[in-house]
Amino acid sequence: MSSAVRAPGESTIRVLVADNSRIYTKLLAEALMRDPALEVIAFESESSTLVSAAVKHDIDVLLVSSSLDETPCRGIELLRELRNVHPKTRTVLLPDSSKDEAVLQAFQAGARGIFGRTESMELLSKCVRCIYQGQIWARGRDLDIAVTALANSPTVRAVNASGMNLLSDREVQVVRCLAEGLTNREIAKRLNLSQHTIKNYFFRIFDKLGVSSRVELLFMSLSHAAAEQAAQPQSHLDEDPKNTYSGDESDLLKKSAEAGLPAAQLALAQMYLTRRSGPQDVIDGYMWYLIATESVMQARGFITKMLTDEQIEESKHNASLWLAERKQRSSASAPKRRKPNQQSQ
Repeated sequence: MSSAVRAPGESTIRVLVADNSRIYTKLLAEALMRDPALEVIAFESESSTLVSAAVKHDIDVLLVSSSLDETPCRGIELLRELRNVHPKTRTVLLPDSSKDEAVLQAFQAGARGIFGRTESMELLSKCVRCIYQGQIWARGRDLDIAVTALANSPTVRAVNASGMNLLSDREVQVVRCLAEGLTNREIAKRLNLSQHTIKNYFFRIFDKLGVSSRVELLFMSLSHAAAEQAAQPQSHLDEDPKNTYSGDESDLLKKSAEAGLPAAQLALAQMYLTRRSGPQDVIDGYMWYLIATESVMQARGFITKMLTDEQIEESKHNASLWLAERKQRSSASAPKRRKPNQQSQ
């Protein structure tokens, strides 16, 4: 029996459970029903009706398998769909794979928790409660995967961003689909190609750009437009600020920013603030800057939980040194002002 008790005045948490088989769905639902604070619904219909069911019952937390109806990654697709139509519902993914890519896809699709198949069932209600309260539920390894991907993102642009120009039109389409958070199956469907063909495209793209994973490719694609903009002379930007980004680049940044990716949110803020074609651009730019800041602070919170006090202090010290050195370099490269009484020779 679960030791969870319902506190006086505690709100009821509506939970919808959808695993990849009716038996597992029932077992999970029965485990959650032991918690008096949870109102549990076992979903046993076709996956095509899952999102509408979550909306109809005004579900607070959805617990869903990554595979549904014997279709790999179907659960992840539905997480993305649910986030668009009913963003207030928080989601927990039951992964069928522990691969790094599966973990990143889950977070990218909007999952607030990942509950492993090997975790104790007695922890399940605690997981749901944490997610409902706005926290994140994940094992240290899963957080490490997400944090490592985030931490490694700047190095990709610095080395390889120019290589994006080497891609064919079709390869660029594949990269843009990836930036939207689509799976291989979804990309194949959109481009009317087989999944095998999409995999081959990724292999060729990796080879051309010198990256080794979809994660590196994702961050490269998000930062490419911003890198090109930064390389342009300021005078050119002043002459025609409206042409800083093409329509395709703007659409890519917006979709990626709305998908919750901090790199895209910062780039979108930069786009608006650089363009400034009207008062609304300044408002939108600042809005996306605030959103990006919140995303980064959440990532910072994830990292903090993984470190000891000593490691945190060491990180702060190293960051202070880096910032001080950067300031010193900037001061050294800046043109020196002549004193008022100094005459030119």
